[in-house]
Amino acid sequence: MLGVFLNENFSAFERKGKSMSIHKFRLHGAIIFCALFTLFMSLFFQVSTASAVPSFARQTGFPCKSCHMMPPELTALGRAFKLNGYTMAGKSTVTSKGTNREGGLEILESFPLSVLFDTSFSATKSPQPGTQNGNFQFPQDASLFLAGAWAPHVGSFIQVTYDTQADNFSWDNTDIRYANTTKLFQKDLAFGITLNNNPTVEDLWNSTPAWGFPPITSSSAPSPNAAALINGTLGMDVAGIGGYAMWNNHLYLAGTIYRSEHIGVAQPINGIGFPINIRGVAPYWRVAWQQTSKNNSLMVGSYGMHVKSSPDSITGLEDSFTDWAFDFQYDRTIPQFGGDVLSFRGTYIRENSSLHASFDNDFASSVRHHLNTVQANAEYHFGNKLSGTFGFFNVDGTSDSLLYPSGDVTGNANGDPKSTGYIGNVSWWPVQNIGLTLQYTGYTRFNGGRTNYDGAGRNAGSNNTLFLLARFVF
Repeated sequence: MLGVFLNENFSAFERKGKSMSIHKFRLHGAIIFCALFTLFMSLFFQVSTASAVPSFARQTGFPCKSCHMMPPELTALGRAFKLNGYTMAGKSTVTSKGTNREGGLEILESFPLSVLFDTSFSATKSPQPGTQNGNFQFPQDASLFLAGAWAPHVGSFIQVTYDTQADNFSWDNTDIRYANTTKLFQKDLAFGITLNNNPTVEDLWNSTPAWGFPPITSSSAPSPNAAALINGTLGMDVAGIGGYAMWNNHLYLAGTIYRSEHIGVAQPINGIGFPINIRGVAPYWRVAWQQTSKNNSLMVGSYGMHVKSSPDSITGLEDSFTDWAFDFQYDRTIPQFGGDVLSFRGTYIRENSSLHASFDNDFASSVRHHLNTVQANAEYHFGNKLSGTFGFFNVDGTSDSLLYPSGDVTGNANGDPKSTGYIGNVSWWPVQNIGLTLQYTGYTRFNGGRTNYDGAGRNAGSNNTLFLLARFVF
C-alpha cells in the first residue's frame, strides 16, 4: 500500500527527528494492442524538458538516483513523490502550529530553486540550403526551476527557460498541485488538484508525450510538421485545472480542462495568428493500471483529449479534434547484473478531426482527416551512470496539400504527412547532476517522401541528425 511504501522509505528521517511531510511520451493498417500492449519502445517529437532538479534532492535529502533511473525516467519513489504534490520533506522546515484563529506555517528552510544549463552541437547529413552546417549552441537553453514544497499538501514543478534563438525567457512546463490522502474501501487513496500548462505534464510515467523519449532534441535540425494536438502541439499554449487520484497504488485516474493561453500576446486573446484557439473548454482524460513487484513494474493505460478550435479567430466555424491514445511502460530490474534496469515504453495516438473552419478558410482541402502516431523505445540502464536507448517513430494520415503545404526543407511536396525514423541515444551521467548525451536521428521518410520530399530536391535522409549535448543542473 502507498502509505506503507512511503513510511518505509522515510522512516530513517523520522528516527533522526527531522521534520517531514508525506502528503503525496502512420502505422499503416490495423494497430493491434495485444493484451493491452504490443508497442514496446517511446516518444520522439518533444520540446526540451527536464524533471530531475537538485531542489528536490535538497528538500528530501535523497540523491537524484532515488527518484530517477536516469532523468527524466521516474522510479517508484519518484512517482510517489510527484503523486503526493512534490511535498515529501526530509530536511528541516520552519514550522508554526496553527489554531482556530491563526494560520499555521510549514515552509522549507532552503528556497527550492534550481538551474539547468544545456550546451549542444548539431549536424545534419546535408546542410539546409544557404546555411552553415554543424551548429554549436552555448547555451542551447537555460532554465530556472521553482520545484518543491510550498506549504503542507502544496508543491510545484515550475520551469522558465531561456531560448537562445528567440533570445528571451519564456514560461515552460509547469505543474502546481495540491495533494492529500484518505481511505476508499479500506484501501489507500492519494488524490489531488493540478494547475498545469501542457496536457500529460502531470502524468507519472514516461510513456506519455510531455516526459517521453528523447528528453531533448536539436533545436536547429528540421523536424516533421505533422503531430497530434496531444503530442506536444499544445504545450505551454494552454492553461488547465484538473484532478487526479491513485487508488490502492494500482488504479490511476485523472482529468483536466484546458483553455488557450497564448504567451506573449495581450489578454484577452483575439486568436489572430494562432492556428489553435480553444472554444469553450478542452477536456483531457487519463486512466492507467500499474502492477509492481520487487523487480518488475508494469503500467498499461489510455489517455486522450477533445478540442474544438477556430484558426485565427475566436468566433465562427470550428475545427474539432479528438485524440485517443494507448500507452504502456515496463521496467525490469535485473539483480544478477547489479540492479541494471531494462525498460520498454510506447504509445499509439489516433487523432480524428473535422476541419470545417479550416476548410472554409482554405487552410485544408477536405473536412475529414485522421493522423496515426506510433512512438516507442527500449532502454537499458547500466546502473545510474550510463544508458543506451533505441527508439522508433511513425506518423501517417490523410494527405492534404493545403494542410501540409510544399516548401523548401520543411514542406510536403505531395501533401502527405507520413514520417518514419529511428533514434539511437547514449547518455552518460558521471555525477548525478551532469549529463553527456550522444544522439543520432535517422529518417526513412520525411514529410511524405523518401526522395525529393519538399519538391526542391531534398531527401529524407538529408535530415539525419547527429546531436551532442552537455547538461548541467545545480
